[in-house]
Amino acid sequence: MKRHIPVQIEWHPDPAQPVPIYRQILEWMYGKMESGEWPAGTRLPSQRAMARHFQVNRSTLNQALKPLLEAGVLQGRGSQGTVVASTAWSLRLPVQPDWNRYMTAGYFRANQEIVQAINTLEFDDRLIRLGTGELDPRLFPQDAFRQTLRDVADAITSLGYVEPLGMPALRQALAGYARKRNLMVAPSSILITSGALQGLQLISAGLLRGGATVYVEDPTYVKSLQVFQSAHLRLCGLPMDAQGLSLEALEKHLRQSSDRGNSVLYTIPTNHNPTGRTMSYRRRIQLLDLCSRYDLPIIEDGAYEELTFDGTPPPSLKSLDPGGRVLYLGSISKSLAPGLRIGWLIAPEPVAQRLGDVKMQIDYGASSLSQQVLARFLTSGRYAQYLDGLRCELQRRCQAACQVLSEVFMGLADWQVPQGGFYIWLTFHDRLPMDLLFRKAVSAGVLIYDAGRIPLGCPSAGCGRPLICRILPFYRKIRILG
Repeated sequence: MKRHIPVQIEWHPDPAQPVPIYRQILEWMYGKMESGEWPAGTRLPSQRAMARHFQVNRSTLNQALKPLLEAGVLQGRGSQGTVVASTAWSLRLPVQPDWNRYMTAGYFRANQEIVQAINTLEFDDRLIRLGTGELDPRLFPQDAFRQTLRDVADAITSLGYVEPLGMPALRQALAGYARKRNLMVAPSSILITSGALQGLQLISAGLLRGGATVYVEDPTYVKSLQVFQSAHLRLCGLPMDAQGLSLEALEKHLRQSSDRGNSVLYTIPTNHNPTGRTMSYRRRIQLLDLCSRYDLPIIEDGAYEELTFDGTPPPSLKSLDPGGRVLYLGSISKSLAPGLRIGWLIAPEPVAQRLGDVKMQIDYGASSLSQQVLARFLTSGRYAQYLDGLRCELQRRCQAACQVLSEVFMGLADWQVPQGGFYIWLTFHDRLPMDLLFRKAVSAGVLIYDAGRIPLGCPSAGCGRPLICRILPFYRKIRILG
């Protein structure tokens, strides 16, 4: 049975108002229920979580909740927490559906409560975010982008729907860009997606059967796990070392698996999220050979590939794959602007067409304006020029972060200096209670991500990790580090 997820609260009381804080909370909650925004059955966060969110002590919160509990508007239900009960005014309204029943029956699994909290806190400007894969806004190439927008504005004649695979001009530009990385691909094998994450959603919905096994690095990109789990796919986490994914662990699982022909490997071989590691060239060749022997398709996530500091990342798995075994995901979100919502998927032409058909059923294509802007930014040469400066700045910030780590964490933790990307993976020598560390960090104005709470569905992974660890990116507000 699926659990009910508490409602997310964004409102905060205002201490500057003459109305007492407890009264503000009481009236705000009453208004949410009276308006029907919180119908009967709505579950509230725990009282401890609400007190922390409202920045009040428990006695103040209890003072606000007491009249609602005594009137039967709210009801305590033991382990289920506090829920909105049937209210007097609801009897005057038309019969309401039981939305909790619908919300727990949908295709997508609900994010864990801490993930939902993080998704909300990421937009709190008061916090320094050490977990979001997003560039410092100060690095955005404002002048070059404004010129690109002017160029596009002068050329626009309409903003209609585009072809199922995406705008031809953008696919042509991406094909040319890929050739510079020795990836020979035709525009007809490129599908434009609404971010690389949608590429994973399309693969999950259009190519994989329910119950299929997805082999992933442990740890891996947390949002990919949520996509796979919502598609009812089995996750099997594989350990990593300094050179990337452990081939011994992968082959052991493949030998024992009875699921051949219904499994896939998802990997981030270059500037891995979140460990920052890059798979060696030799291991890439060995991985392709292993997957060929076991007929295992590969999804290669290249979102951070262009952020290699020296500008020469190892060849992508896709460029080393002559047989079309690798599906490649690219994105502009990490190197330029996540708000454009443009990614791409490189696949054999029949696969690209199949997934293009699925995408048309979902959203009828990515933004035509964003596609025109990116095509122009690529072909004008401004993107390549911008990347050169961006890589240098990220390397400088990485060096500054590593210097701070050496001064503060030497003897307490280990880390590996990355070759690119956003992340330095910090492994503490002693165990740390991550939920406590998360709360303490937020109270100090820092948002981190709790990797230890994202389980993988494989007995050999997701449990028994000797150490708790997570991300230390060096891309936002690095001035606090030096």
